[in-house]
Amino acid sequence: MKISLDTVVKTFDTFRAVHGVSLEIESGELVALLGPSGSGKTTILRMVAGLEYADSGKIYFGAEDATDIPVRDRGVGFVFQHYALFPHMTVAENIAFGMKVSKVKRGKQEIAARVADLLRLVKLDGLGERFPSQISGGQRQRVALARALAVDPKVLLLDEPFGALDANVRRDLRRWLREIHDELGITTLFVTHDQEEALDLADRVVILKDGKIVQQGTPEEVCREPNSPFVMSFLGDTNRLPATVANGEARIGDATLPAPGVADGRAEVFLRPGDLDWAVEGSGVAAKILRVIDHPGGRRLLVAPKDGGALELDVAPEIRARAGDEGYVAVRRGRVFAA
Repeated sequence: MKISLDTVVKTFDTFRAVHGVSLEIESGELVALLGPSGSGKTTILRMVAGLEYADSGKIYFGAEDATDIPVRDRGVGFVFQHYALFPHMTVAENIAFGMKVSKVKRGKQEIAARVADLLRLVKLDGLGERFPSQISGGQRQRVALARALAVDPKVLLLDEPFGALDANVRRDLRRWLREIHDELGITTLFVTHDQEEALDLADRVVILKDGKIVQQGTPEEVCREPNSPFVMSFLGDTNRLPATVANGEARIGDATLPAPGVADGRAEVFLRPGDLDWAVEGSGVAAKILRVIDHPGGRRLLVAPKDGGALELDVAPEIRARAGDEGYVAVRRGRVFAA
C-alpha cells in the first residue's frame, strides 16, 4: 500500500507542528521519520493513523483519499512505545483482541489459529497463556507487534517502539523487526529520535526539523551527503573547525579539503571523529591530547588544537597516546559549509 502526504499542515493552538509536508512512501517500503523532540514526526504518524486530522493538505492510501477516513476504517496497525497491552488479558487474548472487535467476523478456531501463527512469527511460542506482567519488556513489545499484525493491516505504524528498552534489547529487536518486515512486506512508517536505530532499520530516512522535512534519502545518502550543518550534527558526533575557502578548496591549518560549490570566504568544516587521524609528527592541525578514552572497538582522543577549541577523534587501539602528548590532527575527510 503506497502512502502519499500532499502538503499536509497541522497546527495545535498557535503552534504549527507540521509545515506543508509532502512525502511518498512506496508499497513495501520501511521509512523512518527521524528528528529531535518537537520536530513533528509523531504528529505525522498520528495523522497517517487517523488519530489526528490535518488542517490542510491530503493523505492518500494508494489512490484513495484517506484524509477524513476514521482510524477504525483505515486498515492500519499501530505499535506504541509503552506496549499498551491489556494487563488483565493473557498474551494470546491481547493478540486476539483486534480480531474479535473487527468488522470482519472470524470464528474462534480461525482466531486461535491466527494467534498461534503470530506467536510463532514473533518467537513467543508457548507463552500465550502468560500475562504481560509475567514476560520481559522485549517480549511485551513483540506481543504489541503481533497484535498490530493480527488484523492484517495495509500499513504498519510504529511510534518509538523500542524507546523503553535497554540498548542491547533494542538492537536485537530492531534487527528482528527488519526480518519480519522483509518476510511480510508491509508498508511501514517508523518514528524515532535514535539515529542509529533509523539508519540500521530503514530503507529510507526522512529527517525533520521544526515540522519540516530537511533531508530524505537512503541511510547511505543522508550519512555521506548531509545537506546542512543541522543534518551533519544531528546524525552523529561532530567536530567543527573554522576554515577559509578559496577557489573551491578549504584550508584548516596546514590541511586542505575540497569545497566544491562553497563560496570563497569564511566557512566551517564538520568532521566525524573517524574522519581524523593522530600523528606525532607531520602536517595538519597542531594539538595537545587532553584525555584518552578506551572502549572495546578502539580509542577516542580528546585534543586541544593550539589555535583554540576542542576535537574528538577515533584511532586504532594500538595507537600510543597519553594525556599531555603533542602532535598533529590529520584531516582525511569532512563537509564544508559556508559560515
